[in-house]
Amino acid sequence: MTWQLRVAHRTGYRYATPATQSYNEARLTPRSDRRQTTVATRIETTPATRAYRYTDYWGTVVTSFDLHAPHTEFTVLATSVVETADEAEPIRTASWRDLRSETVVDHRTEYLTPTDYTPRDVSLAREARSLRTGLDPADAVLAVCEWVNKQLKYQPGTTGVHSTATDAWQAREGVCQDFAHVTLVMLRAIGIPARYVSGYLHTKPDAKLGEVVEGESHAWVDVWTGGWWAYDPTNAIPVGPRHVWVAMGRDYADVAPLKGIFTGGGQSTLDVSVHLTRLA
Repeated sequence: MTWQLRVAHRTGYRYATPATQSYNEARLTPRSDRRQTTVATRIETTPATRAYRYTDYWGTVVTSFDLHAPHTEFTVLATSVVETADEAEPIRTASWRDLRSETVVDHRTEYLTPTDYTPRDVSLAREARSLRTGLDPADAVLAVCEWVNKQLKYQPGTTGVHSTATDAWQAREGVCQDFAHVTLVMLRAIGIPARYVSGYLHTKPDAKLGEVVEGESHAWVDVWTGGWWAYDPTNAIPVGPRHVWVAMGRDYADVAPLKGIFTGGGQSTLDVSVHLTRLA
């Protein structure tokens, strides 16, 4: 089954006093690949700015803006229409020996290396090695994802945007970002290349056409076991027609939807709203 989804993602900053100039980057544009087709996409800002678009090292479309006039608010509205594919089966063509080969380690090293958000963790590595016993790499991925889903409680507000996988593991709770980071630590610990994916999840499997639901950004993992495939550890489900991917990288730092700098303005407040509509 395929879906066509419209995504409207509004985000931006409000400043306590006027900012004199600001520079921002938005990673809010879905790309086309084997499991989704981007039909239309548009990014608007208020106030209007000069915009530049490029594709970053990780393959994500980035739109950058610079504004050189006093402003107390800066808003980005990203709208897109995307056709998504049915769930993809795990890829099982690589053995553990293949994953240890010099070629795989060299080509996928960035997705095997710890990061600030996904540091080495002795206890998580031990659990991962135990879970992989007797399994092929693809089944080990599924076992780790399901284990993370059972061990962590989905609890907004207990972790923050700067929380690491270790922070979430010690708290035994978090949000989708934390589920993805903990999963990445465990998969990399047993030699499975794994990357962080950000995007959206339509929350109603039985959504009626035209029904608008309030959503939020979501995160899951892509893994390499002879080819890349995706799984959602927060919900313990395969990535399917309700998922729209936007950005990927080593961890959240590579995919933040909106980040930038400004001068003046005092403190800033970030506002976010996401609405998804099933069109077909």
